[in-house]
Amino acid sequence: MRTTLPVLFAVAAVLTVGAADTSADRSAGATARAWAIKVIVPGQDGGSTRVSAAPPDAVAFDGAFAYPADGSIVNASSVTTSVSATSGTQARAGATSQVTSLSVFNGEITASQVTGETHAIASSESATGDMGVSALTSLVIEGQPITPSPNLRVPLGDWGNAIVLEQTGQRIDQPTPGYHNFVTALDIVLTADHGGLPAQSEIQIGYAEANAQASEAPPPPTAPSTTTTTTKPKGPKNGLPVESKPLKIHPSLTQGGYVFPVYGTVAFGDTYGAARGDVSGGWHHGDDIFAPLGTPILAVAHGTVFSVGWNKVGGWRLWLRDDSGNEFYYAHLSAYSPFAVNGAIVDAGDVLGFVGDTGDAQGTPDHLHFEVHPVGLLGLGYDGAVDPTPYLDSWKRLQDLQFDTLPGWVPRTSANAPKAGAILLQSSDISSASGLDPGALERALTGGRGGG
Repeated sequence: MRTTLPVLFAVAAVLTVGAADTSADRSAGATARAWAIKVIVPGQDGGSTRVSAAPPDAVAFDGAFAYPADGSIVNASSVTTSVSATSGTQARAGATSQVTSLSVFNGEITASQVTGETHAIASSESATGDMGVSALTSLVIEGQPITPSPNLRVPLGDWGNAIVLEQTGQRIDQPTPGYHNFVTALDIVLTADHGGLPAQSEIQIGYAEANAQASEAPPPPTAPSTTTTTTKPKGPKNGLPVESKPLKIHPSLTQGGYVFPVYGTVAFGDTYGAARGDVSGGWHHGDDIFAPLGTPILAVAHGTVFSVGWNKVGGWRLWLRDDSGNEFYYAHLSAYSPFAVNGAIVDAGDVLGFVGDTGDAQGTPDHLHFEVHPVGLLGLGYDGAVDPTPYLDSWKRLQDLQFDTLPGWVPRTSANAPKAGAILLQSSDISSASGLDPGALERALTGGRGGG
């Protein structure tokens, strides 16, 4: 303890100074900033991905990043940032930074995906904020898997410390309600020379910062000459801003060449905005497209696949970001194709997976839950989803799929993915069959549900 305490205090001092130096303007209004990777070297220029700041709203794609040129200190396959800020008596700000396939110091620290996200909202009565979906996937530090938690400190041998999901939020009450918060998904601080960097160097990965402070409300109108009785409207519930609501806008996605996300015969209706008790905001953020189990699910545009994996609500799910920055969410898949890998570049019509009922859809008819998140609304976080129905109605329905030499639903693609070990050609539910009844299996196969 006598040898480690001074080091820890020194690191804390560095972090405190760093946070103060990067604070956004906290005056009335809204601002946001984000960067995917920043390498700070004492007395040197260091290196950084693009710094995005709002206003105005912006989304930046920097592709692969390496520092130095050989990537021996930091290397990532792709980086993205988005920021959004709206000032007024209802002020909002949001920032997101994302890094895929991260490697630091030639693999001493790795993660398949790093996301820093933060939001702030303020009204004339109150203010609040959150850290969105800030997370690290498959984080490994010096050979040890790490389970991320807010402000987790991990020692790095005798040369430094890593702070996982470093975050803080501050409520501001004067002169008007406001909120300021930031998150650094992974902050690495060197206490000794290491890997080509001198002591006191810092590597920030997945930085996002949001500041929102409500503007002064306009003065009330002059009272009429006659005496009247007025009732003051009730403020938002619990003094907090009103919960999010479905957006009634239909932005152009600009890229063109989109295709319908499910192949073959489907059924769907406009259920965007319907009440849902288990998701953010309490409303349905997309449409459900019903099709038989195992029906191919297609990339709607040329773009990059990310966030492939499982969550409790979406089950097996993935995201696709097109070349214009618009994002699309696919949920409840029964299985993935070999091309559903983080960072894969796919073409419109490539098969990403297959229709199912995983997650909170278990027990419902098989379907794809599909969402549209236009690039200009990404700063709103998950509540930046818009009604997908007008897009789905206009997108091209593919009549034919391209097949590779491998049998099954495997199209030609530019994705860098391994060859499939197995391809699902058909499936049937035989759980009702009994091993004591010779005819049970035949009846189950005949009457069970199946899909190509």
